[in-house]
Amino acid sequence: MREVTVSRFVPRSPPTLSRMLTPEAMVEYEGSFEVRDVREGEADALVTVGGGGVEFVLRFEETDDGLRYEQAGEAGPFDAMETTVAVEPAEGGSTVTARSSVSLGLPAPALTDRVAAWKRRSELERALDALVEDC
Repeated sequence: MREVTVSRFVPRSPPTLSRMLTPEAMVEYEGSFEVRDVREGEADALVTVGGGGVEFVLRFEETDDGLRYEQAGEAGPFDAMETTVAVEPAEGGSTVTARSSVSLGLPAPALTDRVAAWKRRSELERALDALVEDC
């Protein structure tokens, strides 16, 4: 597993950002997949996403300071992927930090997981940049 972390200052309060950071918004902000279905549960939301010939499910949970989500099931581009998005107060707004652990589960993980982390970092940077633009 490789871990990547991306942070951005956002000129909005934590409560405002918490309302903006929905599962659907995160998928849209990342830009790699489209939301195809959302099933809300009591403790989580199962979001079916697809694009580029692949379809899989992400399990989202609200946390005290943001969101946590992971690839659910066997289908999907990763062997394992877990992401947290945390919102912390900062002077004049908030700091949003996205942290993701990824593994492709392929031979030569030192190389393949590095490539997966590089791609995941790009998705998280794109997501936080889009969030800033929305504000």
